[in-house]
Order: sequence, then C-alpha cells, then structure tokens
Amino acid sequence: MAHDLERIDWQAPWLAPYREAGQPLAQQVMAGVSCAEALNSCEAMPVRFVPQAALPGGVAYEQYIFEQRGVPTRDGLHDFFNGIIWQHFPLAKQRLNQLQAAQIAADGVQAVRGPVRDAITVFDENAALLRAPDAVWEALVARDWRRLFIELRPLWAQASLLLFGHALLEKLVSPRKPITAHVYRAQPATDSIANLDAWLAQDLTANKLAGKPFVPLPVLGVPGWWPANDDPAFYDDAQVFRPLRAVAHPVSSCGR
Repeated sequence: MAHDLERIDWQAPWLAPYREAGQPLAQQVMAGVSCAEALNSCEAMPVRFVPQAALPGGVAYEQYIFEQRGVPTRDGLHDFFNGIIWQHFPLAKQRLNQLQAAQIAADGVQAVRGPVRDAITVFDENAALLRAPDAVWEALVARDWRRLFIELRPLWAQASLLLFGHALLEKLVSPRKPITAHVYRAQPATDSIANLDAWLAQDLTANKLAGKPFVPLPVLGVPGWWPANDDPAFYDDAQVFRPLRAVAHPVSSCGR
C-alpha cells in the first residue's frame, strides 16, 4: 500500500526544498517499502526510524526518541513528512526533542501539556520559517494583508517561506484556502537549509517558545503558491485573512 503518498504533488511550490530527496523516498514506499525502511536509507541521520510497535506502552513518544534515538514511525503521510523534516533539519529536530525531554524530566507526563511543551508541539507540527525584508515581516505581524500581499508583493521576491511542520505539509496534500502556518522569523543570512538548521537549533529555547513567537499566515496567500491569489480579491476573505484583534485594556476602577 502507498498509504496516501501517491497523492503528494511534488511540483507544489512549498515542496520544492524537499522534492529532490523526498520524491524518491515516496516512490520506495509506493513500491511497498515501509516508511521507516525508506527513511532509514538516508545516510548520516542522527536517529533511526522504527515501527510504531517499538514504542512501549506508557512511554512518551518524545522520551523514547531522546533515550533510544529511534523515531516510532507509522506508514502514512504524517510520519513520512516527519521523517523528511528530520532529514533536512536534524539539528533543529534534535533540539526540539531535547527541549521536550527536559520538560518531561522536570514535570513528568501530565494529562495536559504545559505551555513550553505545547509551544514545542505547535512548532514541530505547524511551523513555517520566514526570511523576509522588515517591511514584509511588519505587515504580517500587523495582519495588514492587503499591504503584505498586494502593495508589498514585489518584495516577496526577496523573501523565502520554508515549511517546517510535518502536519502542515500533510494538510497541504489537499490544499485548502484556510490552511494556516505558525510563522517564526528566521535570520536573513541563513541562505541554505543546512545553515538555517544550525541557526534554528541555537535559536530555539524553552523561554522563547513559551512566549509563543508565532504569527499566523494562510500559506496559500504566498505569491506564486496558488493561482487564485493572483486576483487581489482573494485576500478579501475575512474568514481566512483575519484582522488583528484589538487588545482589550482593563477599565480603570479609580473613582471619585
């Protein structure tokens, strides 16, 4: 079984950074090889991919990876893309796993994840890394969608959005306008995935992630990523391109 990997459109622009390595691996799986076996064919990986059944009952997934250097892997899009990100971002993925393990060591495995573990999971599953001129970043932070995508559209030639979250990549196998990434600003000088990986592994800290340093971005709005966004009216959909919510300030209780 190909486990839905046959649905991946490797010509999609967001998959361009992963196409050269990922498409042959997907072909192996479509030929009958398990996801774990296909991913293990990659050299110089800091982890090995093991069947999901290797994860003992009662052991946290992240803790198992930290202790065993093995990634429990199911056959399917989600874990396939997780492996692709491990292949391209080994240092950052290790860093996220170390941060998870440190939180588990400090607090144990609880029914509800704490703010740091929650933020790490959001990053791991749904982050995108944006390198862009200041004007582009400022418009994104302000949720000024028309400025971001229409007025500043030429500046996107100087920007790069790289999808990191494997759940995000999985969702985009069936592209829909509302699909939104949690964007993390990357250092402009990180001009290759290897350099970006090394920088990210140094930049990620528990305190920084706990502060939720993310900005939402509907990814199909990126110029060149979806034909419909050539029409400026694409961005008028306030259910997708939502304005920045005003912060409510408490009413003073001081009276006369």
